[in-house]
Amino acid sequence: MTARILLVDDVEASRRILEAKLTAEYYQVLVAEDGAGALDLAAREPPDIILLDVLMPGMDGLQVCRALKADPELRHIPVVLLTALDSREARLEGLEAGADEFLSKPIDDVMLFARLRSLARLKVMIDELREREETSRRMGMAPMPGARLGASGGRVLVVDDDPERARALAEDLAVEHRPVIETEAEKALMSARGPIDLAVINIASQSFDALRLVARLRSGDHSRQVPILAVVDFDARDRVLKALDLGVNDLIAWPADALELRVRSRALIRRKRYSDYLRDTVAQSMELAVTDQLTGLNNRRYMMGQLDALLERTSSGGDPVSLLMLDIDHFKRVNDTWGHTLGDEVLREVAIRLASSVRAVDIPCRYGGEEFVVVMPATRLTDAARIAERIRTAISVEPFAVGDREIPVTVSLGVSASDGADDRPESLIRRADEALYEAKAAGRNQVVIRPRRP
Repeated sequence: MTARILLVDDVEASRRILEAKLTAEYYQVLVAEDGAGALDLAAREPPDIILLDVLMPGMDGLQVCRALKADPELRHIPVVLLTALDSREARLEGLEAGADEFLSKPIDDVMLFARLRSLARLKVMIDELREREETSRRMGMAPMPGARLGASGGRVLVVDDDPERARALAEDLAVEHRPVIETEAEKALMSARGPIDLAVINIASQSFDALRLVARLRSGDHSRQVPILAVVDFDARDRVLKALDLGVNDLIAWPADALELRVRSRALIRRKRYSDYLRDTVAQSMELAVTDQLTGLNNRRYMMGQLDALLERTSSGGDPVSLLMLDIDHFKRVNDTWGHTLGDEVLREVAIRLASSVRAVDIPCRYGGEEFVVVMPATRLTDAARIAERIRTAISVEPFAVGDREIPVTVSLGVSASDGADDRPESLIRRADEALYEAKAAGRNQVVIRPRRP
């Protein structure tokens, strides 16, 4: 997978060598010579990944990284720090600054490109979710964040067939998180189906194939979004590279430094919660797009899509489809007498009684104003008429208690059914509408059916 990479290094020779290697692997490379230039270029042409040298004059790489992570428009871009410093303190400082990886010079090309492929996959996923979330927000349908987006208090699954090693990892994680230990692969897969924020897996486990466990987690519907921190022996190079290719998000050497383990875990959990928030926002926006906000029923857009699909099946020999239209009798009088706020309460109560009177397979919707529609799959006209009469009775049987008032409400209903291979949603709706107006003309508070055309 290719990507656009911003390479930041003040040493021209180092910059040119790495740029050539990246270009040879078909990456698009942007180049900056210092920290200020990197921030400016990242803002103008946001890259997919940033390779950032730490030791630079003026604004060093750590300062640049902190500035990137403080910018709401740039903080989601993965940052890989490159440095000749290989001390524990330097590595932890880089990770604390928000870096996604910390690679020591001279750069191991194979490891670098494996990490770039992993980070590029992550960036594609985040970009897609961000784009959908932004589209929803522009349409006014995206809710504000409701979930906690921090990185503390996560539920972490520790998978290691060595109980002592697993216990040591869990004790270090327990400072901030709630670790759960599994020493068997099958039990780990079952645990991952629950609310897990992070899986920490020892790739060197002997009693099961840890790489196969990673692959199964990545292919499972309930676990594919769980970030994986692999505990590895970097001398086992082939297994480390394979782990990255299979979808491991981050690596830590064994024996694991307790502070580094917590820093890396914190970053992965924070990213997962951000991704979860984006997914939840998109899902809620999609629901808002097909839901009537006043009544909670599906809206006209959803109804038309469902009706069209059902009639397509009917035209291919499937079961008939029926549709009823409902209009609240004298609803204007309710609004004029008691006001629109009370009128809205009447609409909500009609929706509740309507939804309580139909079958589980039926699709009750608000069509607009005081009109409602129920789409009834696999239903003949006579059965639909009985359902319509049940709805009419449920609404009119007792007055609506709204505030300190009791308001008598009745409805008129028109019912139609699919009429052959050429029936379309518009024709079914038109016949139900004609029947509805016939019911209103005949005195209201009744059901009229419109049989098939002769």
